[in-house]
Amino acid sequence: MSDLPKRVTINEEGPREGFQSEKKMIPVADKVRLIEALADTGLKHIACVSYVNPKRVPTMADAEEVAAKINLKPGVQYSALWLNQQGLERALRGPLHVDGGVRVTASDTFSRKNIGKSVADAMVEQRMSLKTFKDRGMPVEWGTILGAFGCNYEGELSTDLILQRVQLALDEAELAGFKLKGIKLTDAMGWATPASVERLIGAVRSKWPDLEISLHLHDTRGTGAAAAYAGLRMGVTKFDASVAGLGGCPFAATDGAAGNICTEDFAFMCEEMGVETGLDIERLIDVAKLAEEIVGRPLPGHLMRGGTLNAARRKVAA
Repeated sequence: MSDLPKRVTINEEGPREGFQSEKKMIPVADKVRLIEALADTGLKHIACVSYVNPKRVPTMADAEEVAAKINLKPGVQYSALWLNQQGLERALRGPLHVDGGVRVTASDTFSRKNIGKSVADAMVEQRMSLKTFKDRGMPVEWGTILGAFGCNYEGELSTDLILQRVQLALDEAELAGFKLKGIKLTDAMGWATPASVERLIGAVRSKWPDLEISLHLHDTRGTGAAAAYAGLRMGVTKFDASVAGLGGCPFAATDGAAGNICTEDFAFMCEEMGVETGLDIERLIDVAKLAEEIVGRPLPGHLMRGGTLNAARRKVAA
């Protein structure tokens, strides 16, 4: 496994992307309980809430209340997501970290479904957000390409189109006086496979060899772990994941599908290959079981049922 990175960073998406995808409202106290439990597992970044239109995403109507009640642990970055200028302004009034960045949706149809605007119109609003970051002295270092691997509305998306979207993110950042250091490729609709991950990362690296790459993968069609492994083989060291496999995008047209790749499952896979994560996997398993208890339904994570190999080794050796 010498071709794999020595260490990866796993950012937790469960409280945000997971809870926003639930059909029922999760009590504020339970959301906070999960976030605080996650902070005790070694995670350094936890996405907590989305500042989005509560009419479109009712399960995030309590974002301000949740953010206000989290007992923030030193050394952990608790973040909030925003999709437009109004959401950004709400986020900036709160206690959570706000990332400065540029988001570009790959598919125009998904852009309209997800944020209610075409790609072109969304970029006009992005310029307002970039000005806000500039005026506040906030760094903008990462661009995000939403739905980079394919679209449930438009189908296959060409590599050339994704490269154009990356260029658009770079250009918009530069226009506002920023230089991006990395690009996050996201797959809310579950189209990523090992082959497409290798192909797209290879194409981005060929054109922009100095850009870092981060992956936000979903397990919609059961290829999440394999796609993440392909990313590891390509040298990616930053991944988003979700405890117990919580999540799924409400506007991805994959109702009932599994969410993000599972935090504890992915961390376990990495550690077994000698890739350090800095996470307490046994404690993550306990938090995964808590997540399942909170949502009141089975979640797709495997490790919380099968246990770690270290636990199995100890049992055999006893």
